[in-house]
Amino acid sequence: MTSKADEIEKSISAPEERQIETDSSSSSFELFNEKDANKPYLAKSQLLADAIQEIGFGKYQIGLFIVAGFGWFNDNAFPICTSLILPRLNEIDGVHPPEGRLPYIVLAQNFGLLAGCIIFSLLSDIVGRKIPFQITLLVTSIFAIIAGASPNFAALGCFVAFYSVGVGGNIVVDASLFLESIPASYQWILTVMSSWWALAGVITNLISWGLISSYSCESTTNCYKKDNKGWRYFMYTMGGFTFILFLIRFAFRVCESPKYYLAKGQDEKALEVVQKIAEINGKPCPIAIEDFQEIDNRYGNIEGNNDNLLVKSNFSKFESQNLKLMFSSPKLTTSNLLIIFTWALVGISYPMINAFLPYYLETRGDAFKEISVSRTYRNSLIIAVIGIPGAIIAGLLVELRTGRKGALSLSLLLTGVVLFGSTTAKTSNSYLAWNCFFSLFSNIQYGVLYAYTPEILHVQIRALVFGLASSANRVMSIFAPIINMFADLTTSAPIFVAGALFLAAGVLVIFFPYEPRGKKSL
Repeated sequence: MTSKADEIEKSISAPEERQIETDSSSSSFELFNEKDANKPYLAKSQLLADAIQEIGFGKYQIGLFIVAGFGWFNDNAFPICTSLILPRLNEIDGVHPPEGRLPYIVLAQNFGLLAGCIIFSLLSDIVGRKIPFQITLLVTSIFAIIAGASPNFAALGCFVAFYSVGVGGNIVVDASLFLESIPASYQWILTVMSSWWALAGVITNLISWGLISSYSCESTTNCYKKDNKGWRYFMYTMGGFTFILFLIRFAFRVCESPKYYLAKGQDEKALEVVQKIAEINGKPCPIAIEDFQEIDNRYGNIEGNNDNLLVKSNFSKFESQNLKLMFSSPKLTTSNLLIIFTWALVGISYPMINAFLPYYLETRGDAFKEISVSRTYRNSLIIAVIGIPGAIIAGLLVELRTGRKGALSLSLLLTGVVLFGSTTAKTSNSYLAWNCFFSLFSNIQYGVLYAYTPEILHVQIRALVFGLASSANRVMSIFAPIINMFADLTTSAPIFVAGALFLAAGVLVIFFPYEPRGKKSL
């Protein structure tokens, strides 16, 4: 009779020693083989994956989808918050930027996002996923509330950076915990998480329209703090709302990632987590401690090892042997470099527009007259709502004959064209129409890009290249406000720069060597 250990041994063999499984429900999807980590760890990781697959997608995963979705929500909500308050930072006796230094707020935000991505990524591998999973929302909520009470521009910049640290850690931690707690055959649900991202844009703009438009100075030249409470009320509300999300997440029975305990050599705790998930889902636990012990007897024991294999594995991604896998063939090398560069171009283009969209809407009114504060934030809400169908359209386009590459290239090119076209608008309504198209097309290209990237990366380099692409996106976003600082914001220069970069990215996609439509990702 074949034991679990016998079945697992076949799936963790080196690629040349086994036939790759093609069944989508198979759990032979791990990033590492025996060349990257020791066999006991790989075998036990496979054992856990198979157990979670057998337990299925149930009540626990549904609840986790909701509370983890709060992270996606915040990832979009607070960068939008920053962009929405920028036009209101004009108080004579309060928060106002030095001449030409308004983009410092966006720069502080992007530094915070990058820091949060790095800090919480490492922290989740040192203390586990569960604690950072709770902390990110708490950090964001506390400093968002404090930001609303900022006495001056410098203080606001600091607090924006601090709450952005929490925001930057959201996706890193939440995605890890979610993916490590769901069956392999349900990993596609990760793409559905983008619905939270789109919802954040609508809710954030709706709140800003109600508060900022009602409690702000109509004049940008003669504005005092007592007449300009709207942006402060807005930050209090968003911080308080995030704190409520934190309480909901805290009340949910979030379990630690079983694979984290496994990497620490704590088999009993890993088993306890699987048992809890099975209990919540109303299913029997398909594994027992004897299964772990059988693997120990066959390969050796990793229990009691004080080294965190998860941390080692993350750092090992950047060792020369693993980096060489990125360049194992000319075709793969071209693909990896192009995808990273495309993420970088999007990373600098999108924040450049998103951060200053309210400014453009307000200053490009009829005959270049400023439109009212209320109409500015109403327009921002309309733009956010128009972006929601983008995710649905993206899902339809990628299955057409154009495939992923065609949908991605077309959406990037159209985004650039729309930005250039927006410079020809002479009325507030025409600017609104152009920006609605921008919102729609940019949501399509983000949806396709998030799906295409992991699909064209084989399992051994997926985390490495995806991580490098995400880091390039964050790093380049830092340069967006710097460019805007030296650009003339009374002209359309930032729009032309961003539009040109989107067009360049669209052209690059044409040269992507892989088209994954209709093919199974390894």
